[in-house]
Amino acid sequence: MCRLFGLTAAPHRVRATFWLLDAPDSLVRQSRREPDGTGLGTYRADGSPFVEKEPVAAYADAEFGRAARERESGTFLAHVRYASTGSLNVRNTHPFEQRGRLFAHNGVVHGLDAIAAELGDYRELVGGDTDSERIFALITQRVDRHGGDITAGIVDAVRWIADSVPVYALNLLVTTASELWALRYPDTHELFVLERAAGGPHGDRHLDHAGLPGTVRTHSADLARYPAVVVASERMDENPRWRALASGELLHVDGRLRVRSELVLDAPPRHLLAHSDLSARAAASQTAH
Repeated sequence: MCRLFGLTAAPHRVRATFWLLDAPDSLVRQSRREPDGTGLGTYRADGSPFVEKEPVAAYADAEFGRAARERESGTFLAHVRYASTGSLNVRNTHPFEQRGRLFAHNGVVHGLDAIAAELGDYRELVGGDTDSERIFALITQRVDRHGGDITAGIVDAVRWIADSVPVYALNLLVTTASELWALRYPDTHELFVLERAAGGPHGDRHLDHAGLPGTVRTHSADLARYPAVVVASERMDENPRWRALASGELLHVDGRLRVRSELVLDAPPRHLLAHSDLSARAAASQTAH
């Protein structure tokens, strides 16, 4: 399944080195994981987003995915895609950018025609074929309706989705240059948060996180000195402070690393999809790799 990774150390800008698709060279093993895209989103010093992404497929050169990419940013958003909707190209590869915000999603949402109808003129924000980018456009629409309040926009959008279209999973991350939002919904896939003190649990360690082989690894020497909040699809080290988000929980980390958590969806989707309801391709993408 897709892997999400978000990190914020705001207000500090820190350097972090990412390995996306940290996989062996064996094409047999790569094919088993079927990585359909890798992406990393950061922010320049002026606050503008910087996205690096490629539709890296199992048969392709994995150099992009394996390369260490050292970037400096207050927030980071990394994603490894296992495609459920849309062809394998850059337009469909996460993270997506709209209005200076970045977005990545793990899950499957049906009813794309209904979402498109709800978007109206905001359909112009969608450049690809994925459910994810349409969800992001709906969030952007709702943020505008709420006068730029990103939290209110996310809540409005995901409540409409939960009530109006079939949902299998809707785990998502949104970042700005200094803030991060994470939602887990429903309980189909896990999503974890770690509020990491400077230096980690022992106070003297850099950050060195590794997901399952073929997903995401990250290293930051700066986080021996600065605290951070990390959100990931899996616990990435042995730190006992990793916590699973509850179904319907929206996490917001502001520009001073203050964490607020709220249950914004307290019931399953009105039209909850089972794994057996998915197409063969979508079902394969939602299986843990």
